[in-house]
Amino acid sequence: MLGVGLVLVLLAGLAVAGIRTLSNRYERTVTKEQLLDADSRTDRTDLDGPLNYLLVGSDRRPGGSGPDQRSDTILIVHVPAGQREAYLVSIPRDLLVAIPAGNGFGGGQDKINAAYEHGGGGQAGAQLLSATLTRLTGIRFDGAALIDFSGFRKVIDLLGGVQMCVDTEVRSIHTNRVFPVGCQQMDGAQALDYVRQRYDLPGGDYDRQHHQQQLLRAMLDSAGRADLRSNPIKLDQVLRAVGGSLTVDTNGVPLEDLLLALRALPPDGMRGVQVPSSPQTIDEVSYVVLDNGGNGLFEAVRGTRVPAWAQANPRWVTRL
Repeated sequence: MLGVGLVLVLLAGLAVAGIRTLSNRYERTVTKEQLLDADSRTDRTDLDGPLNYLLVGSDRRPGGSGPDQRSDTILIVHVPAGQREAYLVSIPRDLLVAIPAGNGFGGGQDKINAAYEHGGGGQAGAQLLSATLTRLTGIRFDGAALIDFSGFRKVIDLLGGVQMCVDTEVRSIHTNRVFPVGCQQMDGAQALDYVRQRYDLPGGDYDRQHHQQQLLRAMLDSAGRADLRSNPIKLDQVLRAVGGSLTVDTNGVPLEDLLLALRALPPDGMRGVQVPSSPQTIDEVSYVVLDNGGNGLFEAVRGTRVPAWAQANPRWVTRL
């Protein structure tokens, strides 16, 4: 959805012929795979109705190998009918869930970000993760995307960096870089380093989730300011970098049709949603557990009542 969002910024004001040219160029760079489990996808995507997409961020591309295959970011993107707003629901990486058996994994309880690893990463890992989420929430998806965050460093740099507002000073556990309080311009490496931090922050992983949501909005803002349509060389570089960082499953919907349907979605219509939950230590292991099953959030997504839920639960919702 971030890759789609960046292209939507470029589509603003273009005629249909221009949209088709741009989307065709974009589509040629994107890898397409079956990322959703059969029971986790909708039978048929209706672009005129509400849409739900699964977005998984990791430093490893599909087909990668090695022990570090956990998903760093898990988002459910809900777009109500009318496509005038979007809700980015961040799933806590330490959420305690029942992971079903699949791809050689026997099934069992674990943190949700381990589902991608138990599935072997890549396409199979995404399928097991989607099956886990559907079992937990009852939500079926209209599509999914895997984001290679290391590849998105280049995208941010091509856009000239992003403006991020740091609310609490934090020192990176990865680079030892200190991020002081205040709004500041960050390049790709700095921005991705910042949004990965969760230690020494008042809200821990909840703050990390919010900062990652902020980064998505900041990238869209940078794309809007860059005026890429007047610089075809830079435009081509950005499209190639975005497409090269994405693997998508559109549930059979042509990417051009999806872009046309979401063309009216404004960047300022994005809302960040935190799943009602709280940290808990079980057998000396730190987990996150749902508050009252998510306090009706997942039922609202399934029943297309998210705007009403957001209005009734402002504690868990942030305008991005």
